[in-house]
Amino acid sequence: MQRPIRRHEDAVVAALAGGKAARSSIVASWARSMNVHGLDPTRRPRDERMTEEEFAAVRERMEPVALAARPTMERLFQAVGAFGASVILANSDGIPVERLGKSSEDRDFAAAGLWIGTRWSEAAAGTNGIGTGLAEGRPVVIHRDQHFLAANIGLTCASAPVHDAVGELVAVLDVSTVRADLGEALAGLVSHSVTEAARKIEADIFHRHFPRARMVLVPGLDRGLGALLAVDADELVIGATRAARQHLDLSGDLASNPVPVADLLALDSHDRPQDGERAVIARALARAGGNVTAAARALGVSRATLHRKLGRSG
Repeated sequence: MQRPIRRHEDAVVAALAGGKAARSSIVASWARSMNVHGLDPTRRPRDERMTEEEFAAVRERMEPVALAARPTMERLFQAVGAFGASVILANSDGIPVERLGKSSEDRDFAAAGLWIGTRWSEAAAGTNGIGTGLAEGRPVVIHRDQHFLAANIGLTCASAPVHDAVGELVAVLDVSTVRADLGEALAGLVSHSVTEAARKIEADIFHRHFPRARMVLVPGLDRGLGALLAVDADELVIGATRAARQHLDLSGDLASNPVPVADLLALDSHDRPQDGERAVIARALARAGGNVTAAARALGVSRATLHRKLGRSG
């Protein structure tokens, strides 16, 4: 047995025997890999590559997410490609379905098994960026010998989960490199970029799901463009991203059970029928630049009728 593999096995066994799983998220993942999934740190699992038919079905199901993610993945690759990194989008089962990388480095990633159609859940590959990010539902960095399998200790991986328009985890975005000179500090910076890119993908998925809704950014929440509400023409919230749902304690199908945006965000609102009419008139006048005749024409009423309504509404 090669010395690095033996050293890694000894480190895993010692950490688990020392009871560090309760204090370290990495060791907790090692414990799941060994005790729950029955993996051996010295052995690569068998049958890690899907058949063409299996992968075609997975890719078809992931197509809407992949289309929304592609522009952000390309921008992310422009930023991290110089580090010898590839950008990967995997589904909720830990199977990479999209990958961007330099052709000169393809052989290294293929040799590491980090390729489309492979299985990278924790159950299949132990502690790793994709699988552990999915298992814990949060951004993670797995740096070289923090991987469970000795076969993967040449990789550094930073990942972040991606949620769909109703807050369900549907994918994980991952940046991985086989270069040995990428330190943990730089990996942490890459992780921040991956997390921001994942939030951008979630926002794009959300926009695609609610193309005609008005997007409202939840105030007072330091999560950038990730915390969004979809609001319809009646000022009802019909959708919310996962970050918005968590912050505002929302659950269920908002499209079927909408909530007034004013109630959620403590905004002033029009609650009487005459208030609604006044708001419609105000919008028509604003669009007409204050021209009563043009506003009346747009509303389909006579100028005299509009004047009467203006008098009633003050």
